[in-house]
Amino acid sequence: MRLYAVLFLVAVSTMLAESESIKTLVFPSETSTSYVEMVPLKPLNLRAFTLCMRVATELTGRRDIVLFAYRTKDYDELNVWCELDGRLSFYLVDEPVFFRVPEIGALQTHLCVTWDSSSGAAALFMDGRKSLTKIFKKGHTVKPGGKVIIGQDLDSYSGAFDAKQSFVGEISDINLWDSVLSDRMIQDMFSGKRVPRGNVFNWETTELKINGEVVVVSTQH
Repeated sequence: MRLYAVLFLVAVSTMLAESESIKTLVFPSETSTSYVEMVPLKPLNLRAFTLCMRVATELTGRRDIVLFAYRTKDYDELNVWCELDGRLSFYLVDEPVFFRVPEIGALQTHLCVTWDSSSGAAALFMDGRKSLTKIFKKGHTVKPGGKVIIGQDLDSYSGAFDAKQSFVGEISDINLWDSVLSDRMIQDMFSGKRVPRGNVFNWETTELKINGEVVVVSTQH
């Protein structure tokens, strides 16, 4: 009996050692003052990208929901939205591409968007499953020199926020690469396997500037 107990403790210890503690941003209420600014590891001068995150919200179907906002002084360079009708979208310089996929809800969803300028190929992944490919903004470049905000839509570079566009829920594991990851790597990421983190935003090391009522909690993955 003691041997079984020892083996059980060893197994539990091994599982805990292999699990990963990850910080999660919780936005508890609708507000114009709660947001997180992410400081990039390198300028967002992008001819291709993969942007991934884990997200949960109960706002779906009530209004548009901003998930990621990158704005320069002149444009919304890269925004990701959950639309009022449940579609997911991302915008490059105020032009959208839409994907009709299952709605995001209270259960955590792993979400990735990919885009390549040379071909215009744009796709979305939900929990490791890939959407159809759409051709969008071929030849475009995402410009550097802006701000990345989580939790609010940047209506201007100075930071004018509207509570009715704010995010309520939780977001974590935001990583951004300046290339298109393979389908297998995205699927491995969803399943919890260890993969290289983003080289533009690395959720483990990127500086986060917390404002307002945002709560940071740690969870195991």
